[in-house]
Amino acid sequence: MHGSPVHQNKVRKSAGGPAAGPRPRGKAGEVLAVLDLGTNNCRLLIARPVAHDRFRAVDSFSRIVRLGEGVTVSGLISDAAMERTIAALKICAQHIAKSGARHVRAIATQAARQAANADILVARAQAEAGIALTVISAEAEADLAALGCAPLIGQKYKGALIFDIGGGSTEIIHLRRGTKEGFDKIFAASLPHGVVSLSERYAAAPGRAGFEAMRRDMRERFTPFAAEGFNLKTEHLLGTSGTVTTLAALALGLPRYNRARVDGSWHDTRQVSRLVERLAGLDVPALARLGPIGPERADLMLAGCAIFSAICALWPSRMLRVADRGLREGMLRQLRQELGL
Repeated sequence: MHGSPVHQNKVRKSAGGPAAGPRPRGKAGEVLAVLDLGTNNCRLLIARPVAHDRFRAVDSFSRIVRLGEGVTVSGLISDAAMERTIAALKICAQHIAKSGARHVRAIATQAARQAANADILVARAQAEAGIALTVISAEAEADLAALGCAPLIGQKYKGALIFDIGGGSTEIIHLRRGTKEGFDKIFAASLPHGVVSLSERYAAAPGRAGFEAMRRDMRERFTPFAAEGFNLKTEHLLGTSGTVTTLAALALGLPRYNRARVDGSWHDTRQVSRLVERLAGLDVPALARLGPIGPERADLMLAGCAIFSAICALWPSRMLRVADRGLREGMLRQLRQELGL
């Protein structure tokens, strides 16, 4: 089911740039913790607010838990996935306790939205890790992605198509600079198709044939949103997710992933698309040997590439900016605003 487009909402500059008028500084020593439990990964970010609506990272943790493994078929989180996830949440709880964070927000996304036994996950997270998980809507997920990535919209551009390729869903958000502070949200949509769900659906068609089938499928699903007035000359693509950051690392020729080099980097979309075509001809062992991909991501890489390629075909902007940020940064900004820090 496609997410409903949302028109002409505001993403204020507090999501990405200096707000109009003075703002209070963060309280000395105040620490915020945000946790994003996705279909594939469990990610924690602990940060302290600093001046000019920025944050200084205190600690972080990430682990691939594959919460959504098999959910599209069974409609349930498996016992193994549940145990992996609870184990990761317990480690997150230790990091949070060590940091002294008093304000904590934890969300779960597509796999939890889809699973009939998500209530068990939420109850166990609270009872065993002391973490209060909230399963958020697809619309809320898209808004958080926009809030987290908006600071990277290029200053000389009038807007961007932000896309977040997740494990169980893909969010696309078209932001354009408004006449006042912030950005107008031209549309936002969340599609329940990500690297885990797509890989499972096309497991019987591996390799190049599977890649082509996945790309055709995703292009059809994205097509209804491609006529929303994206301007190829004045707007650019802004991608976030493991797929996009991995592609950026490969495009930069990095032997292994380096966030400092990847986050905020600019790329010629055509060059990255040519890289995708080369990767589509490789099998999983060959993909695993590429440093930025590695064995943990190799079996999901082609599905991510297929989604990426479909988006680039429908929104063929020459320039792509890559963000190693997203939901967690959006959560930090949202939490800071609510607390008045």
